[in-house]
Amino acid sequence: MLFLDKMDRLRTTLCGIQLQNPVIAASGTYGYGIEFENVTDLNSIGGVVVKGLSREPIEGNAPPRLFETEAGMINSIGLQNIGVRAFVREKMPALRRFRTAIFANVFGYTTEDYEEVIRALDDVEGIAGYELNVSCPNTRHGGIYFSSDPALLSDLVARIRPLAHRPLIVKLSPNVARIEPLAQAAEQAGADAISLVNTFVSLAIDAHTRRARIGAGFGGLSGPAIKPIALRMVYEASKAVRIPVIGLGGIRTGEDAAEFLIAGASAVEVGTVNFWDPAAPCRIARELNGYLEQEDLSNVKELVGTLKI
Repeated sequence: MLFLDKMDRLRTTLCGIQLQNPVIAASGTYGYGIEFENVTDLNSIGGVVVKGLSREPIEGNAPPRLFETEAGMINSIGLQNIGVRAFVREKMPALRRFRTAIFANVFGYTTEDYEEVIRALDDVEGIAGYELNVSCPNTRHGGIYFSSDPALLSDLVARIRPLAHRPLIVKLSPNVARIEPLAQAAEQAGADAISLVNTFVSLAIDAHTRRARIGAGFGGLSGPAIKPIALRMVYEASKAVRIPVIGLGGIRTGEDAAEFLIAGASAVEVGTVNFWDPAAPCRIARELNGYLEQEDLSNVKELVGTLKI
């Protein structure tokens, strides 16, 4: 209880959800959450976004799936997951033991895929909200990515909004010319918040074999290398919409998290750092609290959107 009292200045809300701190473990980097209960205190994390869930199980891409770069990591997991029904049956009972906010990441290749996953989750106890991963190709429209077309994105969110009786976060891709039209399309279609950025499409090559270092060829770049670009896009998105923005991209420390809040984010997600420090979300929250003390701020909300350019 002493720990929580000292951390009171981190308490915040996101889309009406009470968070003990604004640091959330990002989808795809923390499994289904319960895998980490023996290596960190899940109750001290602001929230956990579970591994992406699809209507049917997915085996994922051929290996190798990960490659460590000079300042980050490339991954091409291929959205491997056990499927939404197995998640509800096998994972949610254990997740309900924790007071941290649990967010379900949802994806699909057609609008109907997303709809079915949301229907399977909407009556399940213990889920705080949904995060829609829209960085998937819409197979009904020739492989155009939901995340790159404002009209497709708007239609998807508008179709999901009436089915989702919990806060709806839309996770945007950075692989676009401008982020503002996508952020605005999500907001106008009914999103309660947006999160950004997802990974950057990238390629790593083995000069000796002359082959890609990732089995699927291209992968998604994350980690410290993308942080300056992510900060810029979070700032741009926060100026374009009125709904909350969740920032992510290369966060390793409490000061990194503070920078995203200053840029306009109301909360942050931490991802790649979890691969080498599974307790990173707790540590980053403590470091952010220390930063607030040093800056003589009584609540983390005082930081949000204070960037001066």
